[in-house]
Amino acid sequence: MSANVGNMDRISRGILGLVLLFAPLLNMPAIWSNAALAYASMAVGIILVATALFRFCPLYRLLGMSTCKLN
Repeated sequence: MSANVGNMDRISRGILGLVLLFAPLLNMPAIWSNAALAYASMAVGIILVATALFRFCPLYRLLGMSTCKLN
């Protein structure tokens, strides 16, 4: 499993993932009062944070993409 997520992509995934993970817990905005939307948001947030931490995105691999600069 080689890295295919670059630094800027990693930072943006991490920030967006944390927002999607914690927004339903804080109920901000009120759209998160719907349980299905809240759980879906948290699931997407966990996936984004995990891909940022591991620097690997399975979808990028399927599509043959990479935002990681080769050394």
